[in-house]
Amino acid sequence: MGRPPILNEAKQREICAILAVGCSRATAAQYVGCHPDTIRNTALRDDAFAEALGQAESKHEVRHLTFINKAAEEGRYWRAAAWALERRFPSRYGRRRGDLFTAEQVSHVLGQFAGVILEEVPDEMQRERILSRLSDVTSRLQRAAARGDDA
Repeated sequence: MGRPPILNEAKQREICAILAVGCSRATAAQYVGCHPDTIRNTALRDDAFAEALGQAESKHEVRHLTFINKAAEEGRYWRAAAWALERRFPSRYGRRRGDLFTAEQVSHVLGQFAGVILEEVPDEMQRERILSRLSDVTSRLQRAAARGDDA
């Protein structure tokens, strides 16, 4: 029959509740007494838990965006919600230094460079190699952006 699952239904509910208030998976794992990989692995095996995780993780963001929108409509202070979003999702809401570019901006510039290079390189084989290399760079940038890494 096998060993019982580490994350029973009660622990799964606790994890989702913790994520819904804005904590990380690492914090949720520590709270229920497991490793963060256990949460990930359980979600890979259990579609319902994976869906519940996604909803819980987005709930915090949606709630704060709702506060910001409501405060903007009513003229109230919304700084606390903005502060939470800046720290929880820095790649989307954090302040950026003026001398830094986002992954999307770099990807756009690379696309423009690719067009110029392809116009200037007469050999089809060289163009294909250049396109392949630029595609690899763009893919890495997109993965970094999805993780929230600075590009």
